[in-house]
Amino acid sequence: MDINGILSRLDSVKRTGDHSWVACCPGHDDKSPSLSIRETEDGKTLLHCFAGCQPREVVEAIGLQLHDLFPEKSGYSRPSIRPSITCRDRLICLSQEATVVLLAAERLIRGDEFPGEDLERLRLAARRISVAKDMP
Repeated sequence: MDINGILSRLDSVKRTGDHSWVACCPGHDDKSPSLSIRETEDGKTLLHCFAGCQPREVVEAIGLQLHDLFPEKSGYSRPSIRPSITCRDRLICLSQEATVVLLAAERLIRGDEFPGEDLERLRLAARRISVAKDMP
């Protein structure tokens, strides 16, 4: 929802500057404006109640949800999270994870206790090895 739609749902709205306003907070019984509203350059709406109301309480009190404070982006594509790694980096990773597996195997052969955190680290090593072997 754009800023005008949000401001239209509030009482005693006063402009305090470019892209900023104050209003009575709908999240509590507000007699004088304690809600600060600001629109960012990319169209997001920021809310702050100086009496302590949480943003979720404020937007729900005017019949909205938190996602209504953020504009929808058209044509948005999520950037790749996985950076490309060199073969050398992959081999170093595999070597480190193989060492974890080797140490765990030695521990099991000796019949030593295997604490939960070590088991979790072994599972992580197995996942990392699996991912690395499937990489192009």
